[in-house]
Amino acid sequence: MNFGELLFFGGLVALANVGGGLLLTRPRIFQKGRQFLGYLVALGAGFMLAAIFIEIVPEVVVLWTRGAADGAQAGHGVLGAMTLLLGGYLLIHFVEHTVAPHFHFGEETHPEAVVRPSAAYTAIGGLSIHTFFDGTSVASAFVVDRKVGLLVFVAVLLHKLPEGFTAASIMLASGRAASSALTATLIIGAATLAGVLSVALLQSHVTEAVVYALPFSAGVTLYVAASDLIPEVNHLEEKNPIVSLIVFAGVALFYLFHLLIER
Repeated sequence: MNFGELLFFGGLVALANVGGGLLLTRPRIFQKGRQFLGYLVALGAGFMLAAIFIEIVPEVVVLWTRGAADGAQAGHGVLGAMTLLLGGYLLIHFVEHTVAPHFHFGEETHPEAVVRPSAAYTAIGGLSIHTFFDGTSVASAFVVDRKVGLLVFVAVLLHKLPEGFTAASIMLASGRAASSALTATLIIGAATLAGVLSVALLQSHVTEAVVYALPFSAGVTLYVAASDLIPEVNHLEEKNPIVSLIVFAGVALFYLFHLLIER
């Protein structure tokens, strides 16, 4: 995939961050879209989990075992790939729970964030790191295979609105104006685009680096799906049991996209 196409798809996921902020800063839109946002979280969780285990991990295994002389060598390749995947997962865990412990999906309600505006900036910083790796996930997948790239693009796109919503809600809860909330969404959107550009530029110089970037970014995506989105779905399920069923719809949507792209 050429640089222009990567920039196009990266721009789309970045704009979705801003769209999530608009849901919160425009009250009329927010009242109509709040329930939809919950469904989108569940749909994205199911789609992302399916994309990771059905599409990305098998592709990673193929890349890391290509040319292996025997089973032992192939096993070492898989071990290296899974180590990178675990590293990506643990990095986001570290960022969210050590660097920016106030970050989570959904509406920010921590009272200390209102008292201490600095906590909001810390959270936005952590969320920016998180979205940077969203961008690397999309770009890395496209570089390896166009079909994989399209599936990862859809998976990431589905949770971009909730990310933008989160960033805006954190800023509003810290006492900042709506304009500051929208600026926060622009920052995390720019971080997403920076992730895309970093892989695009890196790929033009060191193609082999993408082999390492894909399993690492898969770990990042797995964390988003399993540790950010699924707990939020479980929380939303208390008020609306239908939300949990939407996760399965997300898995079904993945298979639908998978079949359409194959054709």
